[in-house]
Amino acid sequence: MSLTDRLIVGVSGSSAPQLALTMLNSLREIESVEVHLVLSRGAEKSIAYELGMTRKEVEELGDVVYDPDDLGAAISSGSFETMGMVVIPCSMRTLAAVASGYTPDLLTRTADVCMKERRRLVLVTRETPLSLIHLRNMETVTLAGGIILPPVPAFYHRPKSIDDLLKQTVGKVLDQVGIKHELFRRWEGTGLI
Repeated sequence: MSLTDRLIVGVSGSSAPQLALTMLNSLREIESVEVHLVLSRGAEKSIAYELGMTRKEVEELGDVVYDPDDLGAAISSGSFETMGMVVIPCSMRTLAAVASGYTPDLLTRTADVCMKERRRLVLVTRETPLSLIHLRNMETVTLAGGIILPPVPAFYHRPKSIDDLLKQTVGKVLDQVGIKHELFRRWEGTGLI
């Protein structure tokens, strides 16, 4: 495995930890990617409430797991090479921290490192409706090189379940970091002339 096969997955305290669970389960099937996982303190609460799971159960899906308060962890340094980072889901609080460069915990510090090193940073932002502050924070992150990827459901692949919708979003995220997958049927056109 090369050093660039490492992907950092951050999970913030936003609603929809189902997205993170789908991402982590999908990555477990891709043996060429080593998952470095960090869950925020808020994520622990949303995981318990929305998934009925413990922090430990989710952390077992990562190859390497970090304490969210350990600012000296390997992933907090630009010298630790990775293919990038995905924050899934990404709360507006986490977005604001990344946009402002305020990095009080390992998740936000690591996102900041990815931006400064010009590595892929994908934030799966979870909120609706959006305020002007949210939009400006998204603009700031985008201008700094980050990718904002809200979990907007698509229907061209004819989903039959919520799991199909989750996989389509996760597939779009994996596309952004260059990881091959078969999580959803891609658009091939209508075939109409």
